[in-house]
Amino acid sequence: MLSNSCVKVDHVYKKFGNQVVLQDITLEVPKSQIFGLLGPSGSGKTTLVKLISGIDVATSGDIRLLDVSMPKLEMMNQIGYMSQSDALYMELSAQENLEFFAALFGLNAAARKIRIQEVMELVDLQAFLKKSVASYSGGMKRRLSLAIALLHKPKVLILDEPTVGIDPVLRKSIWDEFTRLSQQGTTIIVTTHVMDEADKCHRLGMIREGKLIAVGSPAELKQQTGTNTIEEAFLYYEGVKS
Repeated sequence: MLSNSCVKVDHVYKKFGNQVVLQDITLEVPKSQIFGLLGPSGSGKTTLVKLISGIDVATSGDIRLLDVSMPKLEMMNQIGYMSQSDALYMELSAQENLEFFAALFGLNAAARKIRIQEVMELVDLQAFLKKSVASYSGGMKRRLSLAIALLHKPKVLILDEPTVGIDPVLRKSIWDEFTRLSQQGTTIIVTTHVMDEADKCHRLGMIREGKLIAVGSPAELKQQTGTNTIEEAFLYYEGVKS
């Protein structure tokens, strides 16, 4: 019987020297789900998504993605990863950046041309395709980074604060695209501290000081805490776990 699980994190710890950054994290993300990691800066969200994507290695515990133990180099073509810091070649144009990453992902010339157009339309940067990335604003660089993560139509999208610096109208269209992608079978893991984005996720994991303090759908978390908003629910769990 085929598993419906996309990501399994089993009793994971991460230490940097003597500092414990993640403590006994266990969670499961089903395929085709938008799973949000919600927590303040420094709570461990970025560290966790780096472990899931295979960029870093857990100190102890097990992480499996699509039933493969991570990290595994061969899995990189299955993952679209967007970090908080934009990994772009500033001296190149947006098109040259996209061409470079498309080649890394193994897209042939015909598919590359079509896909570059599609992702640039999604992030509303078509008019700036030939411009040097050095001339881009911070928000434009975020949008280009998202376009690169989407280029190869990955089975799993792992996005660390993807909409920081993006205007509300475009942010809504990007989240509409996330919903569409999940309906087509893409699993999306997204970190955020924006409460209205958290409400758009199918399920949430709330993190504080490296510990997972609650997991559930936004509706379940609000119902369990007798609150009306995700922010109130987070504050409730934060108080309970203090």
